Amino acid sequence: MPNSRADVTTQHASRYLQQLCKHWAHKFSVEFDPHRGTIEMPAARIALEARNDRLLVDVNAEDAAALERMEGVVAEHIVRFAFREDLVFDWTREG
Repeated sequence: MPNSRADVTTQHASRYLQQLCKHWAHKFSVEFDPHRGTIEMPAARIALEARNDRLLVDVNAEDAAALERMEGVVAEHIVRFAFREDLVFDWTREG
C-alpha cells in the first residue's frame, strides 16, 4: 500500500483536523479527538495528528493513482478550511 506524509505548519492544526473529520463523517468511517483523527475511505486511509505548530497528515492508498488523487483531495479540503492562511503540503512518499 503506497503511503505519503505531509507536515503542514499551522497554529490551527486541531481545528483543521476536526473540521476535516466532521466534514467526511457523514460519508465515511471517521474517528477523532482534538489531537488525532482517522478517516477510512474505500481506496485510502487518512491519519491526522495535531501538534502545537503543525498538522501531520498520512495517506495510505490502494495504489499510486489513488494516493496522488487523495493527496490532492485532502490538501484541497484543508486549504479551504484555512482560507486565512497559506498552507504548504510538501508530500513525502514512502513505499
